[in-house]
Amino acid sequence: MSNVVDTARKQKEKYAGDADRPLGSYLGTMAVYAVTTGAVALLAWRRRGRTPPVGLGDLALMTITTHKLSRLIAKDPVTSPLRAPFTRYSGTSGPAELAEEARGHGVRHAVGELITCPFCTGQWVATAYAAGLVFAPDATRLAGATMTAVAGSDWLQLAYARLQQSAES
Repeated sequence: MSNVVDTARKQKEKYAGDADRPLGSYLGTMAVYAVTTGAVALLAWRRRGRTPPVGLGDLALMTITTHKLSRLIAKDPVTSPLRAPFTRYSGTSGPAELAEEARGHGVRHAVGELITCPFCTGQWVATAYAAGLVFAPDATRLAGATMTAVAGSDWLQLAYARLQQSAES
């Protein structure tokens, strides 16, 4: 066992150099995701004997919902209290969005990176949405429709602001 640990430690040093890259915590995060996803898939299969098909309408709703909810979790000022234990505020990054950096070491740093990255968070959101379609499809579609409407509203707000700027120029 100590050979495995030594080999892992050497690989981390070769990979990361002087940078703080919490590879062990990343492995832990991947393991949590894999176990959770596997458990949900098993429960879905035992409940229905198969997973339900996802139609184009559900896929479109899931896509837009995943985009919006991932950005809400990772960038929105209102959700910053949830990110605060793992991040440090570093400014704004766009209209109604914050820029934050992961802080700490190990698990704290890995979670900080996960929850400040909408691309990373998207994987978890999409998986939760898929589980919702299996266990509570109507409620999931309602939540998805709400997030999709908010995403559409965001785009209209940005377009309106752009038109205002053009009119003032």
